[in-house]
Amino acid sequence: MTVLDTDLRPAEPPRYVVFWQRYRRNRAALLGLGLFAIVVLMALTAGLVDSGDPLRRAGLPLLAPFVDAANPLGTDQLGRSILSQLFYGARISLLVGVVATLVSIIIGIVIGALAGYFGGWVDDLLMRITEAFQTIPNFVLLLTLVAILGSKIEWITLAIGIVSWTAPARMVRAEFMSLRNREFVDAARNLGVSNTSLIFREILPNALPPIIVYASVIMALSILLESALAFLGLGDPNYASWGNMIGQGRAVLRTAWYCSAIPGIAIVLTVLSFSLLGEGLNDAMNPRQKQ
Repeated sequence: MTVLDTDLRPAEPPRYVVFWQRYRRNRAALLGLGLFAIVVLMALTAGLVDSGDPLRRAGLPLLAPFVDAANPLGTDQLGRSILSQLFYGARISLLVGVVATLVSIIIGIVIGALAGYFGGWVDDLLMRITEAFQTIPNFVLLLTLVAILGSKIEWITLAIGIVSWTAPARMVRAEFMSLRNREFVDAARNLGVSNTSLIFREILPNALPPIIVYASVIMALSILLESALAFLGLGDPNYASWGNMIGQGRAVLRTAWYCSAIPGIAIVLTVLSFSLLGEGLNDAMNPRQKQ
């Protein structure tokens, strides 16, 4: 092959272009991306929908949807706008989902990386701790932590992250055990690279794709856990959240079903969006599995 022939070969597209081409092949994943974009848009425009406190009284109690122009989705039993609470609740759901996921992923990466890289007694010790956490149901442990720490949204988010780290830790451990003896790791080790650099600069970037995919699952579970706590009356009453709306609306479920149904639909669509996003990320990052 001549130099001219080499120069005429089409250049490979950037990685993000290849990633998007693989992702958009899954139409369900595109639907999930669209639903997620709607939730993000709701969170960003909540201040435009209602610039005041969403928990203040906005009209007569238990107005039905599409009756009052000032409250298109009606009001709850205290006269608060359901539309305003719905938009501000999107902020709380995204905040809880993102922060709790980051907490669980960071804890899981640290524990899983140390266990998978060093092995031996380090692996045995860390996996016994992981198994101890897994013997307790997540929601029971979450209730215990919230009872100890309190019902502020910050503590709830931290508690959800703490109870969700075991699965990422096992995934990271499995990836590290398969990568720690690869040629590129041995080459870096022979060059005198420290263990810290080997873990976080050489192995971890190659172990991240399945963790990124699983992060969408953790975000969905985090939103569900926060909603479950709020439904039981353990949510933060100072913030408008979808779980609080459902929990308070159950008292008037027979006469004003929309007080619980509207935020319930929002939770279902948001969790569905994360599920479809995870499926699309899996197809884009693991094209062989899709084939």
